[in-house]
Formats: sequence, C-alpha cells, structure tokens
Amino acid sequence: MQYRELGRTGWSVSEISFGAWAIGSAWGPVDDRESLAAMHTAVDMGVNFIDTADVYGDGRSERLIAQLKRERPGEQIIVATKAGRRLPAQTVEGYTAENLNAWVDRSLQNLETDCLDLVQLHCPPTELYYRPEVFGILDDLVKAGKIRYYGVSVEKVEEALKAIEYPGVQSVQIIFNLFRHRPAELFFQEAKRRKVGILARVPLASGLLTGKITRDTQFAPDDHRVFNRYGQAFDRGETFSGVDLEAGLQAVEELKALVPDGMTLTQFALRWILMFDAVTCAIPGAKRPAQAQENFAAGDFPPLTEVQMMRIREIYGKYIRAQVHHRW
Repeated sequence: MQYRELGRTGWSVSEISFGAWAIGSAWGPVDDRESLAAMHTAVDMGVNFIDTADVYGDGRSERLIAQLKRERPGEQIIVATKAGRRLPAQTVEGYTAENLNAWVDRSLQNLETDCLDLVQLHCPPTELYYRPEVFGILDDLVKAGKIRYYGVSVEKVEEALKAIEYPGVQSVQIIFNLFRHRPAELFFQEAKRRKVGILARVPLASGLLTGKITRDTQFAPDDHRVFNRYGQAFDRGETFSGVDLEAGLQAVEELKALVPDGMTLTQFALRWILMFDAVTCAIPGAKRPAQAQENFAAGDFPPLTEVQMMRIREIYGKYIRAQVHHRW
C-alpha cells in the first residue's frame, strides 16, 4: 500500500481507503460479521483511513468502525464521518450551531471517541457554500476540541471550487471515476494549489465499473440502485454516477478490452484514479473480505499507459460525456 498526504492535516493515508456506506445501508443485505471481516482485511493490507457518515444505517456504520478500532488496539485508523443528512429536508437554515453540535455529539458517541478526526458536510445545498457563517460554526467545533479537521462532500464541481475558498476546509470528497472526468479539468489544479485533500468517492460507479453488473442483474428493494435510479431519493449522480445503465454497460464492454491480463476491471478503474496525483485516495466500499482484497491490491499494479489513458478518454466521449459532464 502506498500513502499520500491528506491536505494540510499532516496525515499520510492509504491511497486506496475504505468507504463504509455499503456496510451501513442502502446496498442490499449486509452481515455485520462479514463487514467487520472486510474492514480487518483492509487494515491487514495497509488501509489506515475509513470514510463513513452518521446516516449510514442510522449510525450502524459508525458503530461497526468503533468495534473495529476496539479490536485493533494500537493501530492508526483515521476515521472521516459526515453530518447534515439527518435533516428531514435539506435547507441551508438547518445547518445551525445547535444542529451541527448535536450531529457531532451523536457521531462522537457512535465512534466511541472524544474527538472526531475529520467531519465533512454531507452534500448540502449549493447555497450553503456561499454562507461563511456555517464554516464559522465548524471552526468553533475545532476550537472546542470536538473535531480535529473538517471538509465537505459535494455533488458538483462548482461546490468544490467554492468550498476550498474557506481556509479551514482540509478535504473535498467528490465523485471521480472512469465515468466522471470533469473534476480533473480545473478543480484538481485548484485543490493542489491550496493543498486540499481529495477523496474520490463512488470510484466504481455503484458497481458498474466492476464489470459484474448485467442487464439482468436484480438488486434488493433496499438497494439504492433500485430506489434511486432516477434520483427519487437523493441526487441521481450518486447512483451509477448518473449514467444511464444501458450506456454504462456498453462503455464497460469496451473498457474491459483495455484491462491487462491478471488485473480485474475493478482494479483497472481504481488504478486509473491513482493516475491523478491531486487525488489523496479512492474510497471503494466492500461488504466482504474478498471484495476488500480485490480493491486494495489495485495500487500494486503499474501505471496505466498513455494508450490506455487515451482510449479511456475516447470511450468516455463516446458513451458518457454528454450525459454527465455538464451536470456535475
């Protein structure tokens, strides 16, 4: 495992880290014992950074991470969580000092700690990024010793660019994968200039980029790939990166032809993300140890070639760009 600096925190984190949404909720059936085993496998392979949120299983994900930390005493495991989606409806007015303190207190309890490593605003409304008073509340939480650092999780490049104008923002979590190229155009350059960490979320486009999904794949009713296919529950871009399933499957077939022998499409997709030095880490999810092993071996492969990178851009332009590039 290789490590990269996370913003100005002084932390070096695993370039492929653990995304803990799937072990909490909205990805079909999950077994807590297998989830813990997957996280243990990740730590065994050198992962030292886990991303979660207070709403993943209504705290289930955070509590599992607390259990992992109890079972791995002495290990450095940095935990990033998120706050804001506990609001019944997303409004800027909901991001008050009272609410933010309450959400942080709840995560402190779930994670069994007296100070949260990194708290990220969880895809709030775009208008919030134009409200400096909200970031002032986060500064106060740092001063109070409840959080060490803070960042944001965003839907749009516009939001990311605005967020990093605030000096306290240490990290931006943004969807970046083979089906989402736009962040690399301007945002990465600006984030590097300001020394802001980048967490590449949804790195496998909700499983599309594993190559294991087909037109006949059936998902459980509580899987967001059923109930949010068209943005019915939250932003459409969170599911399959906003890509139409048919177009995504066609693109995947062409991508498969680029994958070298001995490498899976999953590993190829993750290795592509690591080609961008502005990225601190990718955060794929894993519900089982075998998934974790596949994910975290991706960094062991050599860099992609110029020909592979060029073909990826061509496939993106042919199938994906018109659907997503202008939207997020």
